[in-house]
Parts: sequence; C-alpha cells; structure tokens
Amino acid sequence: MSTKPMGKLYTICEWIMKLAYINLLWIMFTVSGLILLGFMPATTALFTVVRKWFMKETEVPIWKTFFSVYKSEFIKSNSFGLVFLIAGIMLYVDYYLILNLEGIIRIVATSILLLISCLYLITVLFFFPVYVHYELKFSDYFKYSFFLGVLNIHILMLAILGLAADMFLLFYIPGLLPFFSGVSIACILMSSSILIFQRVQKLKTNKMITE
Repeated sequence: MSTKPMGKLYTICEWIMKLAYINLLWIMFTVSGLILLGFMPATTALFTVVRKWFMKETEVPIWKTFFSVYKSEFIKSNSFGLVFLIAGIMLYVDYYLILNLEGIIRIVATSILLLISCLYLITVLFFFPVYVHYELKFSDYFKYSFFLGVLNIHILMLAILGLAADMFLLFYIPGLLPFFSGVSIACILMSSSILIFQRVQKLKTNKMITE
C-alpha cells in the first residue's frame, strides 16, 4: 500500500524536474540568441514541447525536440517577432504622441489606443499556442490568434487570471524564476488554448454532422 504514494511522489518530482529543465533550456537558448533573436525560436520550442505534454506525448525527448524546433524555426519565428516588435513600437510612439493632445481629442485617442493595445495583447497571448498547433499562412497566424481569443472571452479571462496568479507567485518567491518562469506561463496559455481548439473542433464536427 505504501508503493502508491511513493509512485505518485516520484511522478511529481519527475515532472518538477522536467519543468525546471525545459525552463533552463528556454533561458539558455534565449540568451544564446542575444535575447532579441533568441526569444522567439526558444519560446516556440518551449510551447512545442508543452503542447506535446498536453497532447499526452509525455515521453517526448525534451532536448532533441527543443533543439530541433529552435533551429528549424529560428528565421520564421523571428519574422513573426519582427512584426510584433514593429507593432509594439508603433503603439509606444502613439502613446507619446497622444500625450501632446488636449481635451476630448486626447480622451478619444487614448480610448482607441487602449482598445488597440488590448487586442494586440490578446494576439500576443494566443500566438504561440496557435503557431505550434496549426499549419497556416503567415498572416493567418495573427488572425487566428486574435479571433480565437476575442471569440472565447471566458477562456481568455481564465487565462489572464491564471497568469496573474502565476506572476504573483513568481515575484513573491523570486527563487522560482530561473526554473518555472517561462514554462509556467506556457502551461497556462497552452492549456487554455487547447480548450479553445477542442471547442472549435467540436463546433466544426457538429456543423459537418448537421450538413
């Protein structure tokens, strides 16, 4: 009877080691790409492995998979990163331009910028799960990320609450940052996205049956 608790404890410890290991890989490969060039491919590789875990591929070789995805997606993922970077810079510049406005024009412009910034954030949050799950055209990754988030507000809210709780824990216990910072965020976003993917697939299946 004592073997079951020990087996569960071993499984928990094994998963803690896996999470810490892939998080260290994510940090190492991000830094090896001088952060700016390393973040996108390293994060793509991280989400690829996490997705496989959630798809029940628990025995996936972490190093081999991570390194393979990092190499193969280096250029393509950075091209997406460039788009996000340019869009982010434009929003940042717009913010400072709005500061020079006055009265009702400033209020309206600020409201519009806030709305656009929220939509930008939604697209960013769901981009990596969509990118590692679907094979799409370049521009479709942005559209899918945006619409899947906007059309599933309840799941989006759950994801944001999960991220907020995760951020609080990581900053409250900073010693966890090197081991669980990236992978915890990836797990929250990937699990939330899989719920959306399953919901979309169910709707497609039901539509096919009714037709």
